[in-house]
Amino acid sequence: MNARTEPAEAEPDAPARPPLVRELLLVAGLFLAYKVGRRLATGHTAEAFRNAHHVWDRERALGLPDEGTVQSLLLHGDTLVHAANTYYATVHFPATAAFLVWLYLRRPAHYVWARRVLAALTGAALVLHLLFPLAPPRMLGGTGLIDTARIYGPSVYGPPSTDQLSNQFAAMPSLHFGWALMLAVGLIAATRSRLRWLWLLHPLLTLLVIVGTANHYWLDVIVAAAMLALALAVARPPHRPRCTVPRPRRPESGRPAAGRHDLVGAGR
Repeated sequence: MNARTEPAEAEPDAPARPPLVRELLLVAGLFLAYKVGRRLATGHTAEAFRNAHHVWDRERALGLPDEGTVQSLLLHGDTLVHAANTYYATVHFPATAAFLVWLYLRRPAHYVWARRVLAALTGAALVLHLLFPLAPPRMLGGTGLIDTARIYGPSVYGPPSTDQLSNQFAAMPSLHFGWALMLAVGLIAATRSRLRWLWLLHPLLTLLVIVGTANHYWLDVIVAAAMLALALAVARPPHRPRCTVPRPRRPESGRPAAGRHDLVGAGR
């Protein structure tokens, strides 16, 4: 006769998954608001370049390494620099979308938390873009950096004067890095695998790509990480799902466990 078992710890009820249509409209609305906000930040070319020189000088005063050090590594081969440009152009949005979809389907509570954090980070970034327009290092003369995407391809940007799809003077903070770091943090928080820490390779690779392609400064990355840390401090993640291990059920208090002869007698 098999011993009866019960869960070691009662699992809390799974949180309700948010309505799909509402979430699609919400995410689409946030994305549209961000794109409109970025367009409002255009037209500050002179200020963006002044800020770029200030950021470059501040980095050197702080002893941060020259962004050209990373770019020189990419320029060792056309294949490597082309791969970096492709990563910059194609991974950012699809990876974040896949992250949110997976959380929505498998970890609804973590999905709501991650969506809130990303919305807070993106909203704060938009405010900073409006207050501090910044030309990326690929546009800054006298640094020795080149626009790898324009030279080696693929490029997602056209000439700044005619580009109607994006604001190229919104380098700080780097949402490429901020979103990539949140993806890693979110998956580490939502899963239990011992290999989950490997997700940190995504923001690390993103960091090397955005700096090496001269799309962002080191300070863009530092500011994005600080803003994400603040958002995470305000919005705490839910508990990670725990595995339950069955254990033998204890006999009721005051009643002795059934012995072998009792079990045999009960079966007659």
